Amino acid sequence: MVKWGVLSTARIGRKKVIPALQKARGVDVVAIASRDEENAKKVATELGIPKAYGSYEALLADPDIEVIYNPLPNHMHVPMTIAAAKAGKHVLCEKPIGLDSTEARQLLEIPDDRFVMEAFMVRAHPQWQRALEIAESGELGKLQSIQAFFGYDNQDPLNIRNRAEFGGGGLMDIGCYPIVASRYFFNAEPSRVVSLVDRDRNFGTDRLSSVMMDFGEGRQAQFTVSTQSVAYQRINLVGTAKRLEILIPFNAPAGEETILRLDCGSVPGDGALEVERIPACDQYTLQGELFSRVVKGQEDLPYGIADAIQNMEILDAIVRSERNNSWESVAPLS
Repeated sequence: MVKWGVLSTARIGRKKVIPALQKARGVDVVAIASRDEENAKKVATELGIPKAYGSYEALLADPDIEVIYNPLPNHMHVPMTIAAAKAGKHVLCEKPIGLDSTEARQLLEIPDDRFVMEAFMVRAHPQWQRALEIAESGELGKLQSIQAFFGYDNQDPLNIRNRAEFGGGGLMDIGCYPIVASRYFFNAEPSRVVSLVDRDRNFGTDRLSSVMMDFGEGRQAQFTVSTQSVAYQRINLVGTAKRLEILIPFNAPAGEETILRLDCGSVPGDGALEVERIPACDQYTLQGELFSRVVKGQEDLPYGIADAIQNMEILDAIVRSERNNSWESVAPLS
């Protein structure tokens, strides 16, 4: 068993990730920390976690803990991940990895024997893996276009997602998902991007953003993300022969099957759809099991710091495009 510690009592940890980790093979969640010790103890009791700490530093000093899960606000991802690595821990850090690529590059100082992975749990879900398998099989023909939408409605001025100074906004919170999806399914990196962004006048955060990414060789990805819209999400992989649709690509509900739809018809609306059902699973559980296997040396880290930095480079280019009203080049993965 790999012993895990959790930094903060953030909602995503309490409601989704920690319960999922507690079901994971090879994972033992032994500690949680908060700046409020009483709150840490309360959450630890609720979730059956043995240890509770009143500071992040105290948890990092615990010699029994091997892995840190870092779901802190965006502006604390890089500094606390570095602190955890210096304390000898491996780190699963929530997305986005940092506030920009310059900050994210600080993670390069972490020794190679400390594993750091950005928590894109979607990559562990069988529906993404099956969709990639279909795309790579050639069944879609040449994959030409990836189209995605991800939106929800959150207009709470106190919510950290609406706090620009803490890395709030739709692009940082959810725009990173279609970026990762495009890179994953094309198995390539975009060379340039262009964006159209609408910002909330009160929050200063992006509330509606549309982006086009050029992957070269005639391959394009387009996505829209919104923090003030009806809740909806979808990915379409469009090839020269067929189209593959992922119905709930990003926050697939735990314990429910997911659906892939393959459009085999040449005439719009003729109903020629093949439906493939992916058995129920919890992508957070699968992510935890994967990272524990990496820590135990049972398999290689599927992606690490360089991948996380590249995602931030793309987000940076999108912001530059908004500012300069132009196509912007993306720094290549190095």
